[in-house]
Amino acid sequence: MDSLTEGKKAAYAMEVFAGDGEMCELMRRKDWSKTSLSSVENWPQSLKTSIRIILGSRYPMFVWWGQELLNFYNDAYISVLGKRHPQALGESARNIWAELWHSVGPFAEDVLNRGNPSWNEEFLEIMERNGYPEETYFTFSYSPISNDDGGVGGIFCACTEDTRRVLDDRRLRTLRELGAETAKAKTVNEACNISTSVLANNLHDIPFALIYLLENESFAQLASTTNLAVGTLASPTAIELTSVLKSADCWSLNSVLATGESRVIKNLVEQFGPLPGGAWTESPNTAIALPLTGAGQEILGAIIVGISPLRPFDDDYQGFCDLVAGQVTSAIANARAYESERKRAEALAELDQAKTAFFSNVSHEFRTPLTLILNPLEQVLALKYGSLLPEQHEQLDIVQRNAIRLFKLVNTLLDFSQIEAGRIQAVYEPTNLAGFTADLASVFRSVIEQASLQLIVDCPPLCNLLYVDREMWEKIVLNLISNAFKFTLVGEIAVSLRPIGDKVELKIRDTGIGIAPEELPRIFERFHRLRGVKARSHEGSGIGLALVTELVQLHGGTVEVESVLGKGTTFTVTLPTGSSHLPSNQISTSTLASTSVCAAPYVEEAQQWQKEENLWFWGRHKVAAPKPPPIKPSQFSTARILLVDDNADMRDYVARLLREQWQVTAVANGVAALAAVYEQLPDLVLTDVMMPEMDGFQLLSALRADPKTKGIPIILLSARAGEEAAIEGLQAGADDYLIKPFSARELLTRVESHLQMVRLRQELSSNHLKDEFLATVTHELHAPLVTILGWTRLLRSKELDKLTALRALDTIERSAKNQAKLIEDLLDISTIISGQVCLQSQPVKLTKIIEEVINTMSSNAKEKEINIVKTLQATSQQRDTVLADRDRLQQIVRELLANAIKFTSKEGVVEIRLDTIDSLATIQIKDTGVGISSEFLPDVFDRFTQAEVPSRHTPGGLGLGLAIARQLVELHGGTIEAASDGIGRGATFTVKLPLI
Repeated sequence: MDSLTEGKKAAYAMEVFAGDGEMCELMRRKDWSKTSLSSVENWPQSLKTSIRIILGSRYPMFVWWGQELLNFYNDAYISVLGKRHPQALGESARNIWAELWHSVGPFAEDVLNRGNPSWNEEFLEIMERNGYPEETYFTFSYSPISNDDGGVGGIFCACTEDTRRVLDDRRLRTLRELGAETAKAKTVNEACNISTSVLANNLHDIPFALIYLLENESFAQLASTTNLAVGTLASPTAIELTSVLKSADCWSLNSVLATGESRVIKNLVEQFGPLPGGAWTESPNTAIALPLTGAGQEILGAIIVGISPLRPFDDDYQGFCDLVAGQVTSAIANARAYESERKRAEALAELDQAKTAFFSNVSHEFRTPLTLILNPLEQVLALKYGSLLPEQHEQLDIVQRNAIRLFKLVNTLLDFSQIEAGRIQAVYEPTNLAGFTADLASVFRSVIEQASLQLIVDCPPLCNLLYVDREMWEKIVLNLISNAFKFTLVGEIAVSLRPIGDKVELKIRDTGIGIAPEELPRIFERFHRLRGVKARSHEGSGIGLALVTELVQLHGGTVEVESVLGKGTTFTVTLPTGSSHLPSNQISTSTLASTSVCAAPYVEEAQQWQKEENLWFWGRHKVAAPKPPPIKPSQFSTARILLVDDNADMRDYVARLLREQWQVTAVANGVAALAAVYEQLPDLVLTDVMMPEMDGFQLLSALRADPKTKGIPIILLSARAGEEAAIEGLQAGADDYLIKPFSARELLTRVESHLQMVRLRQELSSNHLKDEFLATVTHELHAPLVTILGWTRLLRSKELDKLTALRALDTIERSAKNQAKLIEDLLDISTIISGQVCLQSQPVKLTKIIEEVINTMSSNAKEKEINIVKTLQATSQQRDTVLADRDRLQQIVRELLANAIKFTSKEGVVEIRLDTIDSLATIQIKDTGVGISSEFLPDVFDRFTQAEVPSRHTPGGLGLGLAIARQLVELHGGTIEAASDGIGRGATFTVKLPLI
């Protein structure tokens, strides 16, 4: 062959394989005339066009051509081939990927023989691209390439490797589950068993695992295993650390525990024989032994983790194993601390009697200084008001009020200690119980009526005197009335005393919030308090009703409770008449004057509740919450924090700390917090637990249930200390749990940490969405581009007959329209989101709009033999007119109808229905198509999202049509909803618009 011909061939190859990349050079140098394709100038135009496309892209792409599936690929795909490059160029894909052909081959053959495109996401492929079998994951699509004769000439593929993301997600899931599940462990054995049980859920990365705990300096004891029987050559029940024999320390634990550093152990099969491969059939040949290092560098033991035979042990794998060891260490350390705490509690229980005596003595001692505090205070406050400055008088009032409250608590503790010690000095006197009870109830009348409640006292004279300890009866009545006032916000409180046979019955009835049925059995338990209910206050020791029970039982009586949630509660105290049931040595025959001062603390406390209620009453549903004052933007950060606390002093203090760095909105309860959240979403919520109206757990539940707020980090503040309280908060969905009292530095550090995590998650999500979007756009734009370029080349050759040329022009026009539609959707959604869309509203007839859209879409439906059924209930006599932008309204109906046709298979049915009821027009488009899964249904209107279809063949598109439809419907003041009974059962979209 002469040099001129060779020169022309070289020039032609330079044109086809244009570019300066490695693959361009390799394709130019290869002698294609020795292949089945022959010389480059004889290649089909569609093949040359496809090659130009992949060589010009930085996205991994390849082309398999002809029945031989000859391989062409670009530079970005070289890393996927690994050691197969560059020999893979021009070779048959069946030979290149022989070990994978059983899984990927059917997709390729389906495209080549039938022209059916496919889409595979996170597809598992065991590849040998670097000299060893490797677990990999790819997302790829196979699309047909038209030959010059109109048939399928080859396959076009754009792919991306998902291996790193799949591994990261899987390992993160293991670490998250490990942290959550091991928190339940109460013993070291439970911690180890739970840990190995969780690790068994990830046999891909952890084929086997063993946990050894250090018994002493000489032995490590096997505590638990994953996927490996106990007592084998690789899992001895104990390892002697001081032995000089290597076989005695098969996992080199002596070195690991002595140095505190992990160690990789190789050649396992040679040492132990085949080991369990977990999710794989191959035996692991490598493991890593990691020390379990607790606080203060204390070595607790070691964990041995088998390394997957199908993954290299790189830095990421090492880091994952380090984190696993850290989680297991924390679980064991926490369990040890819990066991230590349990043993300490048992020891404290043995000292219960001594403690009871101590409380008795110390309560007596407290009363003396409290008396010396209260009496001088009373004298100072009794002076003329002008003797003190107003702020001094106010501060002394606070001191007196809290001293009285402390005095009441000391008296209650003294009563309990005396009862438990059996040293109660009760004196049962004959008493006019009706008159005494009426007098006790009357001391509450003023504060009850100030709260707009009614007090009803019905205590008619009794025929006989009853024997009671007057001070004890005083505490019984005052505790019950005080409790009724605390939980009654509207209505009345009734006190009645009646003879019932040989007994007397005291009833304290209220119209308050009531008690839930599940709470009733525990209502008299010591320290038990109702949580998450409306009340005048959530403060208190939780021992008032328990004391009532003890005091009533000392009188030989009983106390019972009846309640209907939301309607009220009735406490019934029953006492036997006479004195035969009482200790004879504690009965007095004369009536003594009571020296009790028990009433004052109860009334003072009730008055304080009333004052505090006025401070947060605006947060209830009756009165709208006032808007907080405008916050000046912080120079340090734009993050917004919502602070929720019903204690004004605590709220002001924490807000002052936070405002030094962030913007803060402070509210008094959960109801006001929800209103503030929906007015402007915060970046973080910091909330107290015990609050009126809606407590912190209820607020947490409400925020987590709403998709708009479920991702907001929430930190709980609580005075409830202890591991159980923290676990309860975290299991409820809180991101953190801070126990009062806390330091300012700790609070600010935790808030800053969670805000940084929010920013990190936002950045990661943004990058993930961008990558998915670019991949989708690339794929969707390439397919029609290949078709357009291919047919254009053929038309230029002028070798097509008239019919083929017309078909070529139709194909080019259809592909160009598809690309134009994609670009139009992108521009449209951008215009809508940026707020630049301007509606040209005018009265529009819906019937006419729908019929026009059906006419324009009928050809699309006919191509798939889909039957469009219309049911337009609105007639000329009925109203079907809306105020809308005519073009945009057509666009809404068109997007929904196109979506229904797109996802409905051949010979299916699409029904479009219009109904007008009252002031609303309802447009419903229902199809018999592929349906929508329940998991995807909440995201169906999101941008760039498409549901997976059962056939694994994507219908294409950018996932913008429904997003545009929703935005336009909402701009018209309407609503749009999607419904489906599941995959394969069709879908229904419903639009509601206001009628004129």
